[in-house]
Amino acid sequence: MNKKLRPVEELLENNRYWARQHESRDPGYFQRLSGKQEPNYLWIGCSDSRVPANEIIGMHPGELFVHRNIANLVFHTDMNCLSVLQYAVEVLEIEHVIICGHYGCGGVRAAMEHRSFGLIDNWISIIRYLYQRDQEELDAMSDQERWDRMCELNVINQVERLTATNIVQEAWRRGKNLTVHGWVYQIETGLVKDLEVTISSSKQVPYVFRLEKDPN
Repeated sequence: MNKKLRPVEELLENNRYWARQHESRDPGYFQRLSGKQEPNYLWIGCSDSRVPANEIIGMHPGELFVHRNIANLVFHTDMNCLSVLQYAVEVLEIEHVIICGHYGCGGVRAAMEHRSFGLIDNWISIIRYLYQRDQEELDAMSDQERWDRMCELNVINQVERLTATNIVQEAWRRGKNLTVHGWVYQIETGLVKDLEVTISSSKQVPYVFRLEKDPN
């Protein structure tokens, strides 16, 4: 009598099947993949398990460098995110950074509620500031419209914060071709919406956030 696979054992069996299938379709696939990663894109997205970065934009392993956290936030004090960004820009020499949020984001929703969720309150506080900033506009909407709009505003704000980093601005100063995009994914349809907040030059960054090179 066969024992039912325990959850972790099932994952390992899935892995073996996945590896066999890839190798069968494309002999030498993993050997080639192990040589070097040369992605042209950095994806900064939400940790939500329903938003698999590679899959929703049809990219294979090795084609997308990925950083994920709750509510796809960019903090100038987050050494994890900044280290990923610097490595992607300066070592991997990626040319596109995609910040992709998603409608129905739980982190955004939590920031819209007047109650404590524990440690995460500190992480999502920046979204609460956004909610306060645009409260007049948001309060005129239905609950669902407000949630959707907050998910969009959050992505737009993270694009602004990312382009204000010295990593991105120094890359532009060196003449690097680097573009930052803001997208939102809709889980119900599987489709990505471009928020049309693309920035590819320091000239598109508000002057107060431009880090000019010291002439001396």
